[in-house]
Amino acid sequence: MKNMNSYQQKLDAFGRLLTIMDELREQCPWDRKQTIESLRNLTIEETYELADAILTNDLKGVKEEVGDIMLHMVFYARIASEQGAFDIADVLHSICDKLIARHPHIYGDITVKDEAEVKRNWEQLKLKEGKKSLLEGVPIGLPAMVKAYRMQEKTKQVGFEWENTEQVWAKVEEEIGELQENIENNAPQADIEEEFGDVLFALVNYARFIGVDPETALERVNRKFKSRFEYIENQAPKPLQDMTLSEMDALWNEAKVQLKNK
Repeated sequence: MKNMNSYQQKLDAFGRLLTIMDELREQCPWDRKQTIESLRNLTIEETYELADAILTNDLKGVKEEVGDIMLHMVFYARIASEQGAFDIADVLHSICDKLIARHPHIYGDITVKDEAEVKRNWEQLKLKEGKKSLLEGVPIGLPAMVKAYRMQEKTKQVGFEWENTEQVWAKVEEEIGELQENIENNAPQADIEEEFGDVLFALVNYARFIGVDPETALERVNRKFKSRFEYIENQAPKPLQDMTLSEMDALWNEAKVQLKNK
């Protein structure tokens, strides 16, 4: 049974945020000046900050960044209400209606056997709602690696998918071979770039098949590289430009030991 006191506390907290947003919009010069367009880049920044907190398992940071993003959502709704477009109630009812419509296995008489079938039904329902393409909902502005992953996930729902991991790895090797061939034959740079893109796309697909999020995996490697290189900078006995590669490589190997599990 739902804890009604806790539920009411959540409603009260959300109401408090709405009240504060109204007060800021009416009384604060900075908040009054903001538009939907001016908030866009700030929202993107807050989203990346949330992503960073998630990656480092910083739950205190996650809480803070979720709050910042929630403030932005309320801010957009407040501005839109001033323009007579929609308000926060419209936003919330809209997402509630969408969730109910897209979960007929919960709110209807449809039976599903697993998560994969839920995803397939979700995409089919979106098409019935008027989407012209499975890929229509993938934002153009997504980072390329995330976009590749999302497109592959979506087309999988209609069976556009390799049968097994071995086939996907064979495709990776095929694309690497084509890239090498283009390089060896001094192909135009545009062709080499295209083949390199094919390799990355195939690797993203392989990552998906083996249960790895490629964006997260690459970011973890970025962070590892950064910490190890900073170790070299801090431990170097002389300016890096005066060191040989073998000297820096020795410090790199030392960093691998010193920074392991950190």
